[in-house]
Amino acid sequence: MTDRPLSDAVAAGWEIVSYSATDYSGETYQHNILLRRQGQHRILNIRKKMLGEGVVVTELEV
Repeated sequence: MTDRPLSDAVAAGWEIVSYSATDYSGETYQHNILLRRQGQHRILNIRKKMLGEGVVVTELEV
């Protein structure tokens, strides 16, 4: 996975349906994006790493 997971998903044909952001720990935001493609749904969860550079990405099938 790259540092641009949302751009990669959209380029792969996923459509953004909904978005929300949560203040995860008072310092770090967790971004949740609901994606849709051909009747499938997926939640993409993105947050900055606690230590070091980059992001942590979790994909959940719905």
